[in-house]
Amino acid sequence: MKAICWQGKKDLRCEEVPDPIIEDPKDAIIRVTSTCICGSDLHLMNGFVPGMCLGDVLGHEPMGEVVEVGPEAKARGLNVGDRVIVPFQMICGECEQCQKQNYSVCQRTNRNAALAKRMFGDTTAGLFGYSALTGSYAGGQAEYLRVPFAATTVVKIPQTGEDERYIFLTDILPTGWQAAVQADIQPDDTVAVWGCGPVGLFAIHSAIVLGAKRVIAIDDVPERLALAARVGAEVLDRSQVNVLKYLKDTTDGHGPEKCIDAVGIEAHGPTAVFELMERVQTAFKLETERPVALREAIMACKAAGTVSIPGVYGGMSNSFPAGAMMNKGLTIRTGQTHVKRWTDDLLRRIDEGQIDSKLPLTHIEPLGRGPEMYKKFRDKQDGCIKVILKP
Repeated sequence: MKAICWQGKKDLRCEEVPDPIIEDPKDAIIRVTSTCICGSDLHLMNGFVPGMCLGDVLGHEPMGEVVEVGPEAKARGLNVGDRVIVPFQMICGECEQCQKQNYSVCQRTNRNAALAKRMFGDTTAGLFGYSALTGSYAGGQAEYLRVPFAATTVVKIPQTGEDERYIFLTDILPTGWQAAVQADIQPDDTVAVWGCGPVGLFAIHSAIVLGAKRVIAIDDVPERLALAARVGAEVLDRSQVNVLKYLKDTTDGHGPEKCIDAVGIEAHGPTAVFELMERVQTAFKLETERPVALREAIMACKAAGTVSIPGVYGGMSNSFPAGAMMNKGLTIRTGQTHVKRWTDDLLRRIDEGQIDSKLPLTHIEPLGRGPEMYKKFRDKQDGCIKVILKP
C-alpha cells in the first residue's frame, strides 16, 4: 500500500509499504477513506519530537471502513462494513484511567510504556504514527491501517454523509472543545486564544458555543484570522500590535479571565531578537521547544484565571514564568485530548448545527501529494490551514 513515511528531519516520502495484517484478536483493519495532516505532525517533520525511526508511517487523524476484524473485536460489536473515525489514541477501555475517561493516558495501549515513563514520569496511551514514545505504531496517512484495541478505540459514525463532516472528530475538533471546556468558561469571561490554526479555530468556535462574553483570536496569518472572525471572534494581528499591552488595555488592566495556548512547541516571536534567541537555544539543545505563546498566555491571564494548553509540548522549556503562574494563583489545565469522552456530544452538536465541523478545511488532495502539502501547511502557503488527504 501507499503511505507517507518519515525518512529523517524534513524528509517525508510517499512510499510503498507492506499492507497491515491482524496481529492480535483485538485488532481491526481499516480501509482509509480520508486522513489528515495535523499541526502535531509538523513537529515530527521538523525534528522536535524524539523517537522517530526511518520508515515510520505518519498520521493520526484517519477514518474509513472496517474491512477485517479480529475475533475479540467482533465479539465486542465491531463488524466488517462499519464506518468509523479513528481517534489519535488507542484505548483499552478497562484500565483505571479509561474508567475515568482519561483516555489519552490509557495505561495499557502504549507498548513502549517504559520509555514514556523515563521521558515523562508516567506513560501516555499508544498513539498512531507518533514516535517510539507512544508505542511505535504505524499511522493513518496510508491506504490501510491496523487498529489495535479496535472495538474500544474507534467511533462508529453514520453510513451517509461526506467524510469532511466527521473526520475532524479524530482529533482537532475534540481538542479545541476540550481546551475550551478545561478553561471552565463563564458567561462574563473574556477568552484569549493564541493561534488560529485548526485547533485554535475549534477552541475559538467552542468558547463561543460555550457562552463566553468575548473571545479574542491571536495570530498573524490573514486567512486564519478571517475564519476566526467568521465564527464571531475579535481578531488580533500580533504582527501589528503588542499582544500583552492590548489585552491589558482592553480588560480594565487585568487581562482575560481565560487564556488558551493553541500554538505549542514551535511558536514564533514575539520579536525577531527573542525568536533568534529561542532558535539558538533549541539548536544547541538548551531547550527542546519555543514556549512563546505559553509565556504570553501566563503573563496575560488575569489573577485567579485559567490557562488551558492544547498546544503540544514534548520536553524542556526555558524562561518559564513560574513566578507569575504561582503568584497570580492561576489554574493550569493541560493534556492530550481524551477524544472519546467528547465524541457523542460533538456528534449531536454537529447534527443540530451548533458546530461547523468543517471550519478549518482548506485543501483536499490525493495521498501522493502528502509531502508537498506538509510543506504548504508548514509555510502557510495558499491559505493552507487544514489538509485532508484522500488515499
